[in-house]
Amino acid sequence: MAVMDDIDRKLVRALQEDATLSHAALAERVGASPTSCWRRIKALEEAGVLVGAVRLVDPQAVGRGVSVMLQIRAKSHEPEARQGLEAFLRGRPEIMECYSMSGEWDYLMRIVVADVAGYERFLMRELLNHPNVATSASHFAMSQVKYTTALPV
Repeated sequence: MAVMDDIDRKLVRALQEDATLSHAALAERVGASPTSCWRRIKALEEAGVLVGAVRLVDPQAVGRGVSVMLQIRAKSHEPEARQGLEAFLRGRPEIMECYSMSGEWDYLMRIVVADVAGYERFLMRELLNHPNVATSASHFAMSQVKYTTALPV
């Protein structure tokens, strides 16, 4: 873990809220000079704390308003079978997040699609046809209570 002081933490929080802020705006927000902010940001990038800048997209605005939490069980846990399944999962654009899990299910993922029919196509024609998928359980999100990409620092 990188050692961060209060100014670094303020910078990270501010950048998580708005990655488009200029160094001058960041400096004003965190109480440091623009040059100091620039140096600190570069150091945080080199330390692997800051790893990219993206713009978030509203799923409804781009026709991807259905979110499904999907659990799957693998047929085999042999390294080759697991690697093949994970490569397949990483390559699917509908899968926004995927976690290898402990417990009853092997993987938990968040799927985002346009509609229920789109989810059915993905599930029935793609996922369940993968040779290492044994079974699945789907949970449709009714509404989003909280969503954030900002980590507490």
